[in-house]
Amino acid sequence: MNESEFVAHEPCNNCGSSDANSVYSDGHKFCFVCQTYTPAEGDTPTHRMNTNERVQFLGSAEQLHKRRISEKTNTFYRIYRYGNTLRFPYFDEHGQVVGFKVKTKSKDFHYEGQSTDTLFGQHLFPTSGKRIVITEGELDAASCYEVMSGWPMVSLPHGATSAKKDLQKQIPFLQGYQEIVLFFDNDDAGRQAVESASGILPAGRVKIARLDNYKDASDALQAGDNESIRRAIWDAKPYTPDGIVEGKDLLELVTQPTKDYDHLYPFEGLNKMVQGIRYGELTTLTAGTGSGKSSLVRALAVDLLKKGEKVGYLALEESNKRSALGLMSNANGKAYHIGEHNTDELTDAFNNTIANWHLYLFDGFGSFDPDVIYNRIEYLASGLECRIIFLDHLSILLSGLDGDERRMIDTTMTRLRSLVERTGITLFLVSHLRRSSSDNHSHEEGGRVSLGQLRGSHSISQISDSVIALERDQQSQDANNVTTIRVLKNRYSGQTGVATRLTYDLSSCQFYETTKDPEPEFDATVDF
Repeated sequence: MNESEFVAHEPCNNCGSSDANSVYSDGHKFCFVCQTYTPAEGDTPTHRMNTNERVQFLGSAEQLHKRRISEKTNTFYRIYRYGNTLRFPYFDEHGQVVGFKVKTKSKDFHYEGQSTDTLFGQHLFPTSGKRIVITEGELDAASCYEVMSGWPMVSLPHGATSAKKDLQKQIPFLQGYQEIVLFFDNDDAGRQAVESASGILPAGRVKIARLDNYKDASDALQAGDNESIRRAIWDAKPYTPDGIVEGKDLLELVTQPTKDYDHLYPFEGLNKMVQGIRYGELTTLTAGTGSGKSSLVRALAVDLLKKGEKVGYLALEESNKRSALGLMSNANGKAYHIGEHNTDELTDAFNNTIANWHLYLFDGFGSFDPDVIYNRIEYLASGLECRIIFLDHLSILLSGLDGDERRMIDTTMTRLRSLVERTGITLFLVSHLRRSSSDNHSHEEGGRVSLGQLRGSHSISQISDSVIALERDQQSQDANNVTTIRVLKNRYSGQTGVATRLTYDLSSCQFYETTKDPEPEFDATVDF
């Protein structure tokens, strides 16, 4: 018989398990939860569950020379060789044998008798003690016992994919042990099994044993490295869920020199307050409708592009043509998006700007599937190595979702934050404001912006590292009326307030810092 190899996990149509059905290289499949065998095309079953046949011990305990497992250990577990097979007995909670898992030299399995929820070897050990070791497979348990005889060594009955389900059924038994050592395989399936199973076991008692140089305990024993098995068990580390880090482990992290900033803003006043732009931060830009958010985004993007930065630019409410013309306008100081311009002029403008930049845009105007946009941001960051990404704007992203707006914003901000943390990018996010409750101080008329006015959810302010607001009176008679840049949140230094004031030149599409104060607010005591 040709030896087949494991290829992948897939759902089982028989029992409904999401990943217990194992697919092998010769085309056959076997579910380790319900023991359903699906033969390859033109093949006959070699995995089976014979629930009606009388179970009996066959063969004898012999030394497994290749495995380096002694006759003594096999006698203890009653692992018998019978012809070209190994037979592993399984017992019920009363200590009665109910079935056998039978393994061939080609690593095919079949079952005789009844399947059981008990762990392999469980009947041999007391219901309480200092430490119990749980491995993925029967031979791993026997290998551990060979090295550390007398200690409880058991294994999962159905492999890594069913670890959580199988261990959950044995919690009453496992609660009697002070330490529960999970000694699973050093592969993806084993690591996933550790994560899934650890969370349901008694808190504070779970430890994880790992082998750096071997797949499992059986491999280590075959290599004659008994000490690595002992060391893995004795040095097993307490299970720590993902996200929990002991403070003592932070020395290297906190002692690594860090820069105050990775880039400076093109405005001195803003730099003084927020100390520049840093990778790994999420900055939200907000303002009332028509207050210049997109224009400021273009100015920031152009400044970074001129510095040689790779920039991702997702403007969800405008075409790439409009975005490109806007960026060219800011860079060249001429409004190419207004009026008519001949082809030669636009070509020269393009060659002087975009042709020299590392700029990547999202060609998805009118298509706002959030999952697609997350995926594209991930690709910009990981695939194209963009360190700065602009997303304009949040409300358009939400338009592809159904449900409560506040909840949608919570979910979206959490996903964006996770993306920033995972990739280390700087994300500039444009967000709208709620309508002002005061007619005299609307955002479109220069009303002061506060964090509480961010549209839809407090999570925008909570999750963002910085929140920068624009305040401008659109009804001002001054053609270059002043825009106040107010920092509402500044996680880096904590400093907030008015950072700077800008004027905007419509003809050049550029911002300039100014000391000019905005028009004073209406005061009834004076103006009447």
